[in-house]
Amino acid sequence: MGVLLMGLVATTLAAQNKFEVTQGEKQVDVKLNGELLTTYHTTVGAKPILWPILGPHGIEMTRAYPQVADGKKGEKKDHIHHRSFWFTHGDVNGISFWHENAKHGNTVHRKFVKVSGGERAVISTINDWVGPDGKKHCEDQRTYTFFVDGKNRYVDVDITVRAAFGPVTFGDTKEGSFGVRTAGTMKVDSKLGGKIVTSEGLKGTEAWGKPAAWVDYTGPVEGKTVGIAILNHPQSYGYPSHWHVRTYGLFAANPFGLKAFKTGKDGSLKLNKDESFTLRYRVIFHEGDTVSADIAGEFKKY
Repeated sequence: MGVLLMGLVATTLAAQNKFEVTQGEKQVDVKLNGELLTTYHTTVGAKPILWPILGPHGIEMTRAYPQVADGKKGEKKDHIHHRSFWFTHGDVNGISFWHENAKHGNTVHRKFVKVSGGERAVISTINDWVGPDGKKHCEDQRTYTFFVDGKNRYVDVDITVRAAFGPVTFGDTKEGSFGVRTAGTMKVDSKLGGKIVTSEGLKGTEAWGKPAAWVDYTGPVEGKTVGIAILNHPQSYGYPSHWHVRTYGLFAANPFGLKAFKTGKDGSLKLNKDESFTLRYRVIFHEGDTVSADIAGEFKKY
């Protein structure tokens, strides 16, 4: 009877965790058990993003500004290009796709490859990296896979960038690449308890520019301690990534900025036509701090 009961409980819990996806022309809504988890926007500013992202307790865990003009409590109106959850880079054939200024590049949605729900949700797209003059420099196929385990929400991100239109160089700059901007109250600078911890035990400002298998950014949101951990898969290009992580809430994995991070090495990557590289990350929106969420154990499972 005990085994049967446990099986029924497990089946019931599994049945509760169902994803529903609704695809529109410019966005895909992802719902978990009937409640919004996130929305994938094909174009906000200069690139596709995920926003909002609701973590444990249904709390929004990334910055609302500038999608919400006045932002939310604790948010600073800086770096308009730090849009919630994104991927781009600050030097691609000499063009910044990271910034949003008069001469920036745009990551332009071409098509959806796959959009599906069920026990997991999947959004896969192809995007063109287009310079300010309209020239295409490269393309990427990115796949977001959403799932849950207990109260934690997970996003596996797999990105392959291909030099589809000719040679391309991802230059050495700190301005990149796979980024999150945390909720305003989470940032260390808010002095409300925000913390940055890396797999190497570095904390706060010590983490900037250093290599690590994972980084966890934790802090309070709506009275709850929560965290965003980014895990870098060992098969990802440039593993272990260096990290452009700041105490004001920017949180980005950047495998290209080695010189910018004062390592004495050149982190730029040159691709000939049709060559490619792949980046792989797992993002965990978790309850509690780094230790209670066992982020080190999560990396071993990844």
